[in-house]
Amino acid sequence: MDSRFTVKVLSQSPNPQQAIYAAMHQDYSEAFVWDDRSQFPDEEKAGELVIRNLLAGNRGHFGPLEHPQIVLNIGWFPHSCMQQIRTHRVGVSFDVQSFRYTGTRIVAVAEGKTEVEEVFYLRPLGFYTDRQGKKYEYTESVRQEDIAWCLEGAKMYKKRIEQGFSEEHARSLIPFDVRQHWVMSANARSVMHLLDLRAKGDAQLEAQQMCELIWPHFEAWVPAVAAWYHKQRWAKARLSP
Repeated sequence: MDSRFTVKVLSQSPNPQQAIYAAMHQDYSEAFVWDDRSQFPDEEKAGELVIRNLLAGNRGHFGPLEHPQIVLNIGWFPHSCMQQIRTHRVGVSFDVQSFRYTGTRIVAVAEGKTEVEEVFYLRPLGFYTDRQGKKYEYTESVRQEDIAWCLEGAKMYKKRIEQGFSEEHARSLIPFDVRQHWVMSANARSVMHLLDLRAKGDAQLEAQQMCELIWPHFEAWVPAVAAWYHKQRWAKARLSP
């Protein structure tokens, strides 16, 4: 995995499994559940009840999981990864670094102030297989050619900026997989939806790696739900909830 890939938590709903429990409880409670909040089970017990009453046996009762929210800051992933994950955005919101306004680091590459691979993503060396089963090797010599190409793209970008071009015009000259940072918010159900689609084996490599970095944050946030998910759904390519 690329050492620059990063996923950090900006904020998250406190006591998320209690919130899921409360929503579930309101579905069948005669009472106004807020009045019973002092009697709610603790976070661990709430998680157990959520699994037993909502998720066990693949009942598919995912609605109450839509209430707790987590906000992640995702960094240094290639543009193509952003494209893939935003395709299935049910319950997920994004604010993505725009290349209409953020071209300074591309100029810095052209000037030799920033390393090419700090700004442009290239896959590591090794053997790969495409989705049609064709096998090929990404060698050091080919990778160096690609690094040189990225540098030339950055230099052309710098030239156009100096000629007075707008960033949104000049950006069309840079290599496709420029690195981007973004903020992503999702509820617990939406995180599971995203993991179902992008942690599976035929997803784009970088999207799979992003899911691997999201996972420990999800696991720490909703441990009982995450344990159930990992056993029942992780990388199984099931129809997403």
